[in-house]
Amino acid sequence: MTGSSSSGRPAAGDGHYGEDLFEPEHPREAERIDAAALAYDPVTTSRLRSLGAGPGTRCLEVGAGTGTVARWLLEEAGVEEVVALDRDTADLDDLAEPRLQVVTADLTDESLRPGSFDLIHARVVLMHLPERRRLVSRLANWLNPGGWLVLGDAVEVPDALDTSSAYRRVMDAMWLALRPTIGTDTSSVPAYPHFLREEGLRNVAAELVCPPLVAGSPLARFWSETWSRMRPALEATGQVDAVVIDEALAYLASPRLAELGPGMVMTWGQRR
Repeated sequence: MTGSSSSGRPAAGDGHYGEDLFEPEHPREAERIDAAALAYDPVTTSRLRSLGAGPGTRCLEVGAGTGTVARWLLEEAGVEEVVALDRDTADLDDLAEPRLQVVTADLTDESLRPGSFDLIHARVVLMHLPERRRLVSRLANWLNPGGWLVLGDAVEVPDALDTSSAYRRVMDAMWLALRPTIGTDTSSVPAYPHFLREEGLRNVAAELVCPPLVAGSPLARFWSETWSRMRPALEATGQVDAVVIDEALAYLASPRLAELGPGMVMTWGQRR
């Protein structure tokens, strides 16, 4: 594990999501991603529709994943064109749609020139990337006049009275492990509205969405699969062992489950 930063948090690692953790070729990775999509797509698509996603709009879906939002934009919202951008686009092969342009690329690639858009959406992307503030500027510069930038990333809302349960210990160990392995950092997510304002966007607003964490729900399955896949990294933190991880996994599947799980801050702003 790498050393600590001056803030006391582990220094960000130089690994990559999809390489050092959560490899796309893993037989259950698409299922894990889709579980999170089932929890968050309803609020995401509702917000995109309220911001004008519809006929005549050209949209950029950053970190398209398995394509659930891109499919909604095409089939439900009826947008004119969707550019689906991701480092791995194998899961988009079944979206045979002439209005879909699939771009296999890294958002941090300076040579990337996808054009301009009426709507840009990036969910659970920037939190895994270095220089995320610069990337916000980059995305904002790809907007057409009047276009919307919509960012969604995770935040924790921990119970300050619970510092020792297996659930809390494993969740804390997960965040501790993600930063030095693949660079995940959610500390700046609450500042996204300020970032959009600094980019000159107007009508900036944000909301925090915490879907219910219920045993057997898609969100519970997502965290269960995430922790199961991260076992070596979790134990490497020195904060939890196999017994604690097993207890936390059993709790996620138990009717005793009673937690306010991590949520997503969704922030949006409009180019002048």
